[in-house]
Amino acid sequence: MSALRTGQLAAAAGVNAQTLRYYERRGLLAEPERTLGGHRLYPQDSVTVLRVIKAAQRLGFTLDEVAELLEGTRVGSRRRAAAGLRARVGEKLVEVDAKLAELTEVRDTLRAALAAGCEDLLVCSESPGCPVPFDGAPATDSTDRECEGRCGC
Repeated sequence: MSALRTGQLAAAAGVNAQTLRYYERRGLLAEPERTLGGHRLYPQDSVTVLRVIKAAQRLGFTLDEVAELLEGTRVGSRRRAAAGLRARVGEKLVEVDAKLAELTEVRDTLRAALAAGCEDLLVCSESPGCPVPFDGAPATDSTDRECEGRCGC
């Protein structure tokens, strides 16, 4: 198949035309050739590039990180073998694990607040056994909490 016009590429990759232009401005997508009438003509491999960008974003990579990864993988680049994907994925995995740990702590605190019967945030905040960490410190284990009835339990 020949080159793709903006609408064709957008449809094939599942993005909109504004996304294509934005990615061009950011350098994520190579500037396409143009027809005599000024219409953009993208090469077929642009579909793959766009799918890679969207997949990387779903995995938590920022557009800046995606740009760095793509820079090392451009066809004909001498850096292709040293694109650094394994190292970047390892770093991203560490970030995701940290976020999961943080979210797990939030979930556990919310469960403890439900179990403690907290009905009034202000009243609960004054209770020494309230599971919500109002002081910024992590909540203690839920078995150690005693709201003494002040949380509405």
